[in-house]
Amino acid sequence: MLVYKTEPLDHDVSVFGPIAADLKVSTSGTDSDFVVKLIDVYPGDYPDTHPPQEPAYTIKLGGYQQLVRGEPFRGKFRKGFEKAAPFEPGKPDRITFRLPDVAHTFREGHRIMVQIQSSWFPLTDRNPQKFMDIPKALSTDFVKATERVYTGGSDGSKIELKIMQ
Repeated sequence: MLVYKTEPLDHDVSVFGPIAADLKVSTSGTDSDFVVKLIDVYPGDYPDTHPPQEPAYTIKLGGYQQLVRGEPFRGKFRKGFEKAAPFEPGKPDRITFRLPDVAHTFREGHRIMVQIQSSWFPLTDRNPQKFMDIPKALSTDFVKATERVYTGGSDGSKIELKIMQ
C-alpha cells in the first residue's frame, strides 16, 4: 500500500465532483487490481464522542481515518470493458478511472490522505494476478505478483480533485 498525506491543513478544504485517478503502473503478473482511496485524517487530539443512545460508550476520534471515497479497478479492463487485455509483465501501462462524485470538506487541522493498493479483499473478490476468467480460478491459479506505481515527472501517476475556494 502506498500512502500519501498532507501536513495538517491550515484552512478548510472543500472537494466537490468526480475524482480522477490516472495511474502509471506495472505488475510482474498479467492482471492486477488497483484501489484508490481518499481519506480524511482527524487530528490526534480530536475530542472523543459518545452516541446519544449509549452515553457510556466512547468513540475515539483522535487520528481517526474517515474513508471519503474508495474505488477498485481491475487492470485487465484498462483499455475498455468490451475486451479485456493482459498486462505485459514488468512493462509500465496506464490505468485511468473515476471514483464516485464527492462533496466533502476537510476541516482545518485535518489531513488529506490518498492510499493506493492492489487488493481490497474481502470488499472485492481476489485477483489471481494472472489474466483469466476469475470466477473459474482454482486455488492453484493464485500467484504472488509485484505491483509498481510510478510517480513523479510529467507522466507519473496522479489523482485529480476539484477544490472549491
